[in-house]
Amino acid sequence: MDKSVNDWKKIFIDTPDMWPKMTHVNLEDAHKDVRGSIQSLVNTPMKNISLITSVKGSVRSNHYHKTDWHYMYMISGSADYYSRPLDSKENPIVKRWIKDEIIFTPPLMVHTTVFLEDSTFLAISRNSRDQESYEEDVVRVQLIDPRTIKL
Repeated sequence: MDKSVNDWKKIFIDTPDMWPKMTHVNLEDAHKDVRGSIQSLVNTPMKNISLITSVKGSVRSNHYHKTDWHYMYMISGSADYYSRPLDSKENPIVKRWIKDEIIFTPPLMVHTTVFLEDSTFLAISRNSRDQESYEEDVVRVQLIDPRTIKL
């Protein structure tokens, strides 16, 4: 069987039992010595790490992923992270997300992020993040109306 070079994008190398059970993820203890420290952020199989910047007042996400999950590590700035399971009609849970914290979003979790200040974060994802793969997996919804945001 002839395999396409892009077949790796469709292979999952993790299982749900490897995922965090909560939105906020506790960081492992850093390794420290006289040279400095090494902080592990994510120790699970993944396919993409993206550096993302967001300006104060911007709204990102307002979607869910069919199969993808992502960890997000705030390098600088802060945001409010809204989430609820796809099958829920409840109001979303809102968590303040600040520098040096990690947020985890599993598949089928509707989520939105509202940036409270200019921010930079890492998105660490299960799936490839080329535009075609991303668009195939994401479903856009309006959990938060950007016009109603008050900072």
